[in-house]
Amino acid sequence: MVPFGGRRGGRVLAAGAAVLVAAGALSGGTASAASAAGGLADFYRQPVEWSACTEEALAGLECATVVVPMDYAEPGGERIEVALSRAPAADPGRRRGVLLLNPGGPGAEGRSLPALYQGQPITEVYDLIGFDPRGIGASTPLNCDAPEPGPNDVSSRPTDAQLPEFARLARAYEASCERAGGEFRRHVSTANTARDMDVVRAALGEERINYLGYSYGTYLGAVYGSLFPERLDRSVLDSSIHPDRIWRDTWRATAPAVTRNVDRFARWAAERDGTYGLGGSPDAVRATIEEIAAAAHQEPVDGMDRTAFDGFVGRQARWQAEWDLFAETLAGLRSPSARDAADAAEAVLLAEAAEPQPWSRATFTAVMCEADWPAGLGGYYREMREYRTEHPYGMGVMAVAPDPCTFRSFTPPEPPVELRRDGHPRGLVIQAEYDSQTVYAGGPAMARELGAGLVTIADDGGHAFYAVRGEGYGCVDAHVNRYLVDGVLPRGGAVCPGLPAPDVPSDDEPGSAPTAAQGDLAERMARAVETRGGLPTG
Repeated sequence: MVPFGGRRGGRVLAAGAAVLVAAGALSGGTASAASAAGGLADFYRQPVEWSACTEEALAGLECATVVVPMDYAEPGGERIEVALSRAPAADPGRRRGVLLLNPGGPGAEGRSLPALYQGQPITEVYDLIGFDPRGIGASTPLNCDAPEPGPNDVSSRPTDAQLPEFARLARAYEASCERAGGEFRRHVSTANTARDMDVVRAALGEERINYLGYSYGTYLGAVYGSLFPERLDRSVLDSSIHPDRIWRDTWRATAPAVTRNVDRFARWAAERDGTYGLGGSPDAVRATIEEIAAAAHQEPVDGMDRTAFDGFVGRQARWQAEWDLFAETLAGLRSPSARDAADAAEAVLLAEAAEPQPWSRATFTAVMCEADWPAGLGGYYREMREYRTEHPYGMGVMAVAPDPCTFRSFTPPEPPVELRRDGHPRGLVIQAEYDSQTVYAGGPAMARELGAGLVTIADDGGHAFYAVRGEGYGCVDAHVNRYLVDGVLPRGGAVCPGLPAPDVPSDDEPGSAPTAAQGDLAERMARAVETRGGLPTG
């Protein structure tokens, strides 16, 4: 994600401060009668003035800004800005409208997205529209005056005595957001971002939009279609949120999914014990991982403590194409050679540092707080005690710890939108079998909820695929392109292969005498992370 700074606009506008067209017909489409009746006609009729983007990260794109109400229930009140980018359709004769893009988060900037699809056929037929949602980036920002607590602030396996520290940090962050966010914070929500998208649609003169969203962006797209079914045409939801897990249950599901990936890796490594020496059974490999964790807790290796190691295990286990590198790193951490152990520890820390910080944390928290969270701390602490033993890797206990929303300081103006498909065309959902960020069950559930087609990526732990994950996912790209360009959904769902595990012979393969590669683990880990592909949001 592009770091904060150099924002264009980024302010709350007093009522009447923005220049809007007070009368006159739209260029192209028309604002809906409901919007006009609700006092939104001027927003829907505003002109959009495109010019070349000035930021280096947006080179080759056009940029513009639209004005939207801070509170859609009071459109005559304060106004905010939403920053846009555009890559016009390369073949105007085949143009079939606009394709709005969202990378997820919530809280991720989206204006750089149109530049990521070079060579894809969607660039021929759509104006690709990126935008920074309200609260983010070059749009009017939402701020908190303290950093959100994260895995590096607390232990991955806290003692009972340390559990209240999680609540203290979450409570302090919520208080800081209350101080800094003001009234705007109550109105940073999925529903209002969807309403902003409809203002963008009308201001661009379009009767309908097409949509491509990843991760949280799948939920945003589903909310838009539920609020504005007559305004949504084709939609692709890549790595879908589960429609019945908004929001705490989304995070509770992640740590067990991480554990499944660790178990997958343990089975693979056990079959190659002669190569890596991590153990001859899955249980033995897991025991080796725990042995390394315990040693790192007693004596960190060149700055790699147990918390960093637990995070690394959870993240690295999902990337089955890199399991050889993962296994070598674990073997290096057990090496009697101090040099090899230090190289492996550096690889762990490099992998952890490379994990992106992809979103406005203030906006992330505001959106999470649009749904209710349990207020009592006893349930959180019970689950934390369970997760530190059963699911310590990746987010681990953070997935079930008290959240700033546990101490929410405001009442949301409305409940989360009830998802439904009431008239808009069937869309397409993409879901990986072992995704630990948006677990697989979310894909089929969203497809059922919206009557959408489903593409499953088998034997893969990745996340966010279409056109951005790199080589190896041509099957996914083909299905999405066929749908977005030609309108053809796969019949009865489809299955695409994930990236295969490394071609390392198993111990019982005749004639094999494999040896693990040695040295330069940190350098190879850095290359692996760099070449994974994916969105700026991770």
